[in-house]
Amino acid sequence: MEKNYRCCISCRKAAPKAEFWRIVRCHADRTIQLDEGMGRSAYLCPTADCLKLAQKKKRLGRSLRAAVPDEIYQTLAGRLSG
Repeated sequence: MEKNYRCCISCRKAAPKAEFWRIVRCHADRTIQLDEGMGRSAYLCPTADCLKLAQKKKRLGRSLRAAVPDEIYQTLAGRLSG
């Protein structure tokens, strides 16, 4: 894999990390947030199919090793429509 490439946790597509949404479990307080922060990260394609699959199969939670609140999924779904 080339430098600064990441894989989507749903479809396993590799692409430059700028093409993905970044979801982060912060190191200090173990909260889940979007786009920025230091800690464990997961990358997701900005498509409805990948978002549905990640939520259905709980791939974000497994990748981040933490429970992902529904608000995160709602925010990502809002980004798709807006």
